[in-house]
Amino acid sequence: MSLFVQIVVKTPHSGPMGFPFFAERELMTNFAGHCLTCQKDRIVQNVAGMNIWSKYRIEYKELVSLGLPVLVTQAGIIVVSFADTMMVGAHSTDELAAAAFVNSLFVVATVMMIGFAAGMIPLVGALFGRGDSSGAGRTLKAGLQVNVSVASVFTVIMGCLYFFLDCFGQPAELLPIVRPYYLTVLCSLVPMSVFNTFQQTSNALNSTKMPMWIILTANVLNIIGNYVLIFGHAGFPELGLLGAGISTLFARVVAACIIVAVFRGKMRYRPYVDAFKDAGSLAPRRIEVWETSYPVMIQNGIECALWTLGAIVCGWFGKLQLAAYQVVNTMAQLGFMTYISFGVATSIRIANAMGISDFQGIRRSASAGLHITLLLATLASAVFILAGKGLIGLFTPDVGVVGAARLLIVPLVLYQYGDAVQLTYANALRGTGDVKPLLWVAVVAYVLVGVPSMLALGDWLGFGSVGVYYSFSLALIVASLLLWLSFRGAVNRRERIKRLFKNHC
Repeated sequence: MSLFVQIVVKTPHSGPMGFPFFAERELMTNFAGHCLTCQKDRIVQNVAGMNIWSKYRIEYKELVSLGLPVLVTQAGIIVVSFADTMMVGAHSTDELAAAAFVNSLFVVATVMMIGFAAGMIPLVGALFGRGDSSGAGRTLKAGLQVNVSVASVFTVIMGCLYFFLDCFGQPAELLPIVRPYYLTVLCSLVPMSVFNTFQQTSNALNSTKMPMWIILTANVLNIIGNYVLIFGHAGFPELGLLGAGISTLFARVVAACIIVAVFRGKMRYRPYVDAFKDAGSLAPRRIEVWETSYPVMIQNGIECALWTLGAIVCGWFGKLQLAAYQVVNTMAQLGFMTYISFGVATSIRIANAMGISDFQGIRRSASAGLHITLLLATLASAVFILAGKGLIGLFTPDVGVVGAARLLIVPLVLYQYGDAVQLTYANALRGTGDVKPLLWVAVVAYVLVGVPSMLALGDWLGFGSVGVYYSFSLALIVASLLLWLSFRGAVNRRERIKRLFKNHC
């Protein structure tokens, strides 16, 4: 029989999550010498009786602090994309068409690689939440090895595709422009994977500003490189589209080198770098990285493929509807980049909370993230409703395209809310580390619901591009519901397991 003397001391505390709580430390003395492992810290959340603002105020602050640098990063990427398009288009229409073709081939691979790297957040974030810097550093090393391997596989696949470029039915005069640009972009996949791995690790360590500054620096270099290499300024040769490819490759290599140097040089990251240098076996961690990352990668790929199919289907209805689809998709990016930014912040907070089994904090982070993204969706919808015609006019003066694009405003507004909710709960689920449901949710929502509804509404019922956009809204609503149920189930399961463990102990 065991006898215990229990001393409970409540003291104000602020952990690595930034949550205000009282740490209730149980100091147990087992006079029989049994169950000494039951000594533990329990987190008692002090939220009873608060109104919604008081309950979530600190969480909103933390999410905004983490999400704003990611938002700036997303905005920078879009600015570079616009700058690339404008400069290449100004140099040659043929080069603009060639760039569109090559980029459309690489977009799925790029999105899948970004999704794979995002698998680092729940792993490193949970270790950071527990204060396990050694485990985080070793996970970074394993993650880098796996991410570079995946990027190498994509490089081989896309390299094989290079030999079949003439089978895609593109105009023969574009192929001499396409080939060198294609090879240059191909060479940038591995350095991009190195940066992605360190970026997501830094995000999981609650340092989202450092990658932001590096990406902004790389973006500036990319734009300057475009200017001098596309048009042949400052003594450089005029390379046209190839110059844009070289500039992109250079910027990605520089970004990868800088972020590695920052990790090696800053004291904040020294414990992780020391563990990174450890020569111990990483096989279990590599398996863990793979199992956490590949569902996110496949989910991203399936989702991206649905939007690519949308462009193909809109092309069936003529160039005006296809152009309108492209314009409205570009407008939709303005909402998407804000939702994904705060979705990433939500994922980081939940991953940190998982590390200390703070289930109330997990639910509060998800709810606060949802509040923010729904507010942003409302603001974006108001902009689209009130200023939609003017925004469309910025992209094209064609009256026919403007008229077709205006018909997409209503489904675009509905789309915002579905996108905001599904991004919140997809990232919340990633934060828990329970990512397998992402696979079946993507198949059900985007393949079993999205594709048939797109064909039915767009083609069979004759709604054209309007039907395509309504099918997106339907798929996103289904995904939102399934992701919410999956997230709730994942957290409840973890909480039950924790409770059983405590009772056993």
